[in-house]
Amino acid sequence: MADKKVVFIAFAIEDERQRDFLKGQSLHPRAPFEFIDMSVKQAYDEDWKDKVRTRIRRSHGVVVLVSKNSLLSSGQKWEIKCAQEEGKRILGIWAFSDDRTNLIGVNTTVWSDANISNFIDSL
Repeated sequence: MADKKVVFIAFAIEDERQRDFLKGQSLHPRAPFEFIDMSVKQAYDEDWKDKVRTRIRRSHGVVVLVSKNSLLSSGQKWEIKCAQEEGKRILGIWAFSDDRTNLIGVNTTVWSDANISNFIDSL
């Protein structure tokens, strides 16, 4: 079997529970991918930024959980900017069915197994 694809998750810390739901999708033993993230509750220093950039570089793509919390999340905004700088493919998915927040520069779609699987398969 081929190596698993690694997908970085960028999310606002307030959406940690949604991140947990998303990561749960990769726990199936036949899942051909794994999700990683760099969630922290404290301030974002240079050391954190270096670690994030390293993880994003090692990733095949980035999934952005988009919600109203994203608009104020400096860490998530930095992760998105880093992914763009590193030339990574990005999929934005709305974290909640009743929240259609628009993030500039992130094409966002409905959270569905098909949308996520198609993105991962395309990496």
